[in-house]
Amino acid sequence: MRIFKNPNYDFMGTRKIAFFFSLTLIVISIVSLILHGGPKYSVDFKGGTFWELRFEDKNDPQKPVEVSIDRVRKVFAEFGLAQSEIKHYGSPQEISVRADVSRNADSLFQEILVKLQEAFPEYKVIEMRKETVGPKIGKELVWAAIKAILVSLLAILIYVRIRFKDFRFGVGAVIALFHDVIITIGVFSILNMEISIAIVAALLTIIGYSLNDTIVVYDRIRENLFAYKRDVANYIKIVNKSINETLSRTIITSGTTLLVVIILYVFGGKVIQDFAFALIVGIAIGTYSSIYIASPVIVEWETRKAAQSKVAGSSRKPSKKKKK
Repeated sequence: MRIFKNPNYDFMGTRKIAFFFSLTLIVISIVSLILHGGPKYSVDFKGGTFWELRFEDKNDPQKPVEVSIDRVRKVFAEFGLAQSEIKHYGSPQEISVRADVSRNADSLFQEILVKLQEAFPEYKVIEMRKETVGPKIGKELVWAAIKAILVSLLAILIYVRIRFKDFRFGVGAVIALFHDVIITIGVFSILNMEISIAIVAALLTIIGYSLNDTIVVYDRIRENLFAYKRDVANYIKIVNKSINETLSRTIITSGTTLLVVIILYVFGGKVIQDFAFALIVGIAIGTYSSIYIASPVIVEWETRKAAQSKVAGSSRKPSKKKKK
């Protein structure tokens, strides 16, 4: 199936604009992270307690009810936890709480549960889930997540270098992946969304997905290199030709994957909404980077290498002596 019939877009002709656009996104992401003091970590990383509650009508458990967040917050305020993140979780009758409490969490939240039952006599308050992470474990998980991402990028660099027998391809792929991860984290920072274990899993998924797109383009570039001489003008034509030849495949694969993830985001519920959102951002950025970052990097490398070779060659030419 082909969406485009003989496409001939000059992607490399606009690579400077793409570089500027990407650099702008990266700068905005970094500035946002600095202003927010780094990523906003969830309970998984910074320590604390996640609590999920369900409120049911005592007379009719099947009857849908809507719980007031303000009334719930008043109860938490009595325990000095008014600043906790309290919101509906999945449905109006379910509440999630993220509180900066790790010590004696079980006894404290048991007291809060009793108080909630007193404050909501018309409802039966059911504890669905409670997870507590200590600050020490949270810090260890942060470093473990960073190591997982860095090790995966290093492994990809080695893999691409061996597969294509050219260090430039490995560098281009890793730069594109760094680009995708930084911008995705930046979007979360700008929107003040939390980074959880699920989001780290999404980032690793994005790395794999983006790499797959990049490898497809690189494979076609390698195939086409055998048909052209390796001068700079032809090199740019080869890359453009390769991207155009794989464009239909890229759009179809990314489009269908994106459609599924959007459906997950809309209908999957609050539990996986952030995970799905990270994938939406990552797939969109990853598709863009496989065309406008990974491939242009090797074009720039080849262009600069050819320019240096030309300068070196001209400097080696013997100067002609004037005849007397």
